[in-house]
Amino acid sequence: MIEKVRNMSCVDCRFAPACVTVRTRNLCENCFIRFLQTKVLRRMERYRLRNAPKDRQRKLILPLSYGVSSLALLHIVSSLLLKQRTTGQKRTAFDLHVLIVDPVSLHPSKGAAASGRLAKIKEAYPDNTYSEVPLRSIFDYDPDIRGDISQHTGIPLGSNPSRSDEEILNLFRASFSTATARADIDGILLRRLIVAFAKSHKCDGILWGDSDSRLAAKTLANVAKGRGSSLVWNVCEGMSPWDIYFNFPLRDLYKSELEVYASYALRDLQQIIDQDPRNFEDLSNRHMSIEDLMSQYVLTQGAKYPGVMANIVRTVDKLTTPGVENAKMCILCRVPAGENLNAASGSQMDIGSNGGTTTVPRSTCYGCMRTLLDMKAPTSNSG
Repeated sequence: MIEKVRNMSCVDCRFAPACVTVRTRNLCENCFIRFLQTKVLRRMERYRLRNAPKDRQRKLILPLSYGVSSLALLHIVSSLLLKQRTTGQKRTAFDLHVLIVDPVSLHPSKGAAASGRLAKIKEAYPDNTYSEVPLRSIFDYDPDIRGDISQHTGIPLGSNPSRSDEEILNLFRASFSTATARADIDGILLRRLIVAFAKSHKCDGILWGDSDSRLAAKTLANVAKGRGSSLVWNVCEGMSPWDIYFNFPLRDLYKSELEVYASYALRDLQQIIDQDPRNFEDLSNRHMSIEDLMSQYVLTQGAKYPGVMANIVRTVDKLTTPGVENAKMCILCRVPAGENLNAASGSQMDIGSNGGTTTVPRSTCYGCMRTLLDMKAPTSNSG
């Protein structure tokens, strides 16, 4: 819980007037910024300069969504690297590559809001490398995705070679009948694209900009969707099944704390920050996914019981990471399917769903099987 305060002194420096109460402590602006940045940097001990290899320069990917969390992380990491460059050190701990998946390729309605934002980011943090790619570039970085869409979802792509990658992807995404299934498949595509991009650029790890609040919502949503077996790789730090390290430097911070931090440290970038919808009641049930419901729950209940939300993520940290050696991987989300993998004979199974029968490949995990059950026949002419 974070609150604005007046007429009190900062408990850290004992000189400046306090402006916020953070976890029962009254802090001034500078001490609050230092408190938050220290939390993040402690989570990045793995990438300290003293731990850097001597024979090469490490490279990390930071996916930027223009949300307050990923922008705060970009600011903190960029400030760290700038300090290393300007204090006489001969090298930085790592190179930072910022990846933006074009928001318009995910949500065309964001076209006007998205224009010009990358230029402002580059101006603010000019020393980083930047790449902006559309979602359809997943076909370039993950060559298996075309076969997965065609072979395992029944969309006959090969019968119309003139169809563009964007048309193929839009047809696939539009074939899901519920908001939850569409959000789930978009999350899978985004992760596959980011991981494939990072590996193609020989990166050592990915810095995910997920706050504790976001991780708690993801945990609850994944359990509700039947993806409990893959929670560890969605929430916890460590080596992923795709041979690249996952880091969550913001996992000790609440979304509300990052919003206050951004109001102090990112004053010049306030106009480009994507604002989360606060009034979920404006969304109809038809357009609300499980992710939206869990985000709403964490947003409302987290303000009252922040410790409970934090315990959700800490509990997942205690889970044992499933082994990936010799494990059968789900053909869609590419996580070890484990015991959820249907072991019956044959390569596909037909399961009744709303509106008819859906053919689901047997090499899918339970979560993907549930998502694929929401597929409907493609509405576009398959040629």
